[in-house]
Amino acid sequence: MSELLLGIDLGSTRTKVGLVTADGRLLALARADHAFDVDPATGRAEQDADAWWAGLARAVRAVVAEAGATPDGICVAGQGPTLVAVDAAGGPVHPAITWLDTRSSPERERIERLTGVRGWSLGVLPAAAWLERADPAVAARARWYLNSWEALTLRLSGVAATTSVPGAEALPEAVVEAAGIERGRIASAVGTGTVVGGLRDDAAAHLGLVAGTPVVAGLVDAFASFHGARMLEPGDAIDVGGAAGGFGVYADRPVRAAGSFTTPAPLPGRFSVGGAMAATGAALDWFAGAVLGGVPIPQLLEEAATVPPGADGLVFLPYLAGERSPLWDPSARGAFAGLTLRHGRAQMTRAIIEAAALAIRHVAAPILDAGIRVRAMRACGGPAQDDAWNQIKADVTRFVVEVPRVRETATVGAAIVAAAGIGAHADVPAAIRAMTAIDRRFEPDPARAAIYDRVYEAYVELWPAIAAARDARPPSVAGAGAAA
Repeated sequence: MSELLLGIDLGSTRTKVGLVTADGRLLALARADHAFDVDPATGRAEQDADAWWAGLARAVRAVVAEAGATPDGICVAGQGPTLVAVDAAGGPVHPAITWLDTRSSPERERIERLTGVRGWSLGVLPAAAWLERADPAVAARARWYLNSWEALTLRLSGVAATTSVPGAEALPEAVVEAAGIERGRIASAVGTGTVVGGLRDDAAAHLGLVAGTPVVAGLVDAFASFHGARMLEPGDAIDVGGAAGGFGVYADRPVRAAGSFTTPAPLPGRFSVGGAMAATGAALDWFAGAVLGGVPIPQLLEEAATVPPGADGLVFLPYLAGERSPLWDPSARGAFAGLTLRHGRAQMTRAIIEAAALAIRHVAAPILDAGIRVRAMRACGGPAQDDAWNQIKADVTRFVVEVPRVRETATVGAAIVAAAGIGAHADVPAAIRAMTAIDRRFEPDPARAAIYDRVYEAYVELWPAIAAARDARPPSVAGAGAAA
């Protein structure tokens, strides 16, 4: 029988667990939601890492029950950079400080100024430096400062390890020194795909798995999605979906593009150029839940498909949690512009899903200006299940949009790394080729694309106007609320 791989995707709002065969068939998939503790006034955005562990057990047991089988290898992909300060056994000593948390902005800016290193390359160090300043007593109880997937890997295997991708040092020494963090609290680096240990007896009992099952060093969920989306060559691009959203494209060289970062890709000889947003996916959840009181999202998407391109003159800014790439403004605010009495929830939904595509174009524009060519963009996650939304993304970006056979690309990507780690395939590229395929393609329509060119012009002009109005208000007013 073909080897079975357990891919774990610890996302921002839920954990997804899939049991995947070595030829890429998804035998079973289960989810476990987890909550955010968010306070926009202070910038706090934390999660309970023990709740991750409890939810993981529910999801793993559901997958094993459905498939009637247990895995031969396990790998975790996770949100990040998200700091989990843990004791020697992997138990959290403080809530996980997620990538959405902005309280460590002063520490991040200081480290960037001292080292010139920016973005994901800083890892969890800014948050760790903030924790040591804000709560030294709690920080003193921490044995390790780990990222989300590293923390789960420790609880699974008993081994603390900081993971790195080909061509990239996990945490450059100069950055650790600039952060003022004791080097002994940063676990030794191992390459993604390395077997770090066997599943501990207590973890096996918790999850309903076989003790000793190989646990493979994981990676950030975005990189896992790259693998699951069959990204291999320069010009392969991705819309990662998820709560935050993000765009990346592979290049064969480092590229300087405003608002984006170039990092070594999780494949040798490749670089990833792009950036992550903050809430393009969460905006639709917010609208369906907090605003409309729980209207099913498939129903909203069906209604939005009846609205013409441009949402009847309505433009939405999806900055409900500030914005990362390309603005890098944690105080950015969301907005509906152009509202009239004729607009209803169908137009507002259309504007929200168009904004997810406009945000991708906003990140991609300087990358294209730098000479990078996009051959095709893979759409991933829940949004990729909606054909109308896929077509909107093709029309807005003018990219060919391809949908992978399995939309849960981060889960499959983690399984790919597990497969290479236990020797089911020769290496990660071989595993990608064997375990992924493209299901559908969407070509941009020139007439609709011309409409969206005008919508995009309005989209990029709105934020400076709103930011100027925000900055002109008294501090007590400018800091209030999450939307303008």
